[in-house]
Amino acid sequence: MTARDSLARRLDWALLGAAATLSVLGTLLVYSATKARTDLNNGEPGFFLVRHVLNISIGLGLAALMVWLGHTRLRTAVPVLYAISVVLSLAVLTPLGSSINGSRSWIQLPGGFAFQPSELVKVGVILGLATLLSAPMESEGRDGPDTRSVLQSLLLVAIPAVLIMLTPDVGQTMVIAAIALGVLLVSGTGRRWILGLLGLGVVGALAVWQLGLLDEYQINRFAAFANPALDPSGVGYNTNQARIAIGSGGLTGQGLFHGSQTAGQFVPEQHTDFIYTVVGEELGFVGAGSVIVLIGIVLWRGCRIAAHAPDLYGTLVAAGIVAWIAFQSFQNMGMALGIMPVTGLPLPFLSYGGSAMFATWIAVGLLLAIRIRSRSRM
Repeated sequence: MTARDSLARRLDWALLGAAATLSVLGTLLVYSATKARTDLNNGEPGFFLVRHVLNISIGLGLAALMVWLGHTRLRTAVPVLYAISVVLSLAVLTPLGSSINGSRSWIQLPGGFAFQPSELVKVGVILGLATLLSAPMESEGRDGPDTRSVLQSLLLVAIPAVLIMLTPDVGQTMVIAAIALGVLLVSGTGRRWILGLLGLGVVGALAVWQLGLLDEYQINRFAAFANPALDPSGVGYNTNQARIAIGSGGLTGQGLFHGSQTAGQFVPEQHTDFIYTVVGEELGFVGAGSVIVLIGIVLWRGCRIAAHAPDLYGTLVAAGIVAWIAFQSFQNMGMALGIMPVTGLPLPFLSYGGSAMFATWIAVGLLLAIRIRSRSRM
């Protein structure tokens, strides 16, 4: 058996197939949402389509790089990767940063491209937490992290989380918190720590609200979530139009490229934050449910990879990725359905956006790298 045959047999084809199917579907949905948007596409119907395909291609290349490097080889570079992600998060608060939709979370690049460092932060935090928690547990044979490791982990998470919150980007901060909670849980952190962190999170959220750290548009988003009938033509417009679009799809949808709400451009940011409304309107309940099933397959395979990882470090990396994709997917689809507040998070694999696509496929590459090096069958 050749090395190539061995690699092909050890790849997780269910994970890879589900992720690839979601990306292909996302390509069609992005095109549907943007082909008539002359205010965005410079009069070129395929403007976003070409860029989205390019983003996916680069993402696949990054995933292949992760598989080639392997999760253990990356372990030695974790401090550097984490430091780079923190420095870039700090850079957006300087004149290098630019604001999009009220959040100063981007660094403009030549050619009209923009990079969002908070996406790289998620990868850096996962790798950093996995390294920090697994090293003493493996060397000392402990069943869970000690107090020092937990405190160091919280500091590791707090630094980029605070920087991202200052932009302010509530959605990405929530994702990082979900990642930290997921990794700590899987690492065997004590129940008191977990309950204490949840309580601290509630207190922190109240403090952010009371201290006025949120912009007015963010406060309005939470107000609209609490009261959907509040100003339906103003602060509640996005959520109301999203519900209308999804509800109009019925069982099988109005047909790909034939959504009336999409064609009428009623839903803002439909190719990014509200891509799920295109699914609901044009592919109906069947299409929307299929997306959930495909994301569920990604999460299921991620959990299996975490359970059968060759080392604790790999287990924690996989757990962090699962927590990230699960929370962000639920938050994105939830805000489209009106059951979660609008926070500006993209839907993994489907939404338009290079930074998010790169980070998501890096995550898939890490899962595949862990799976390849696992000695047990799954």
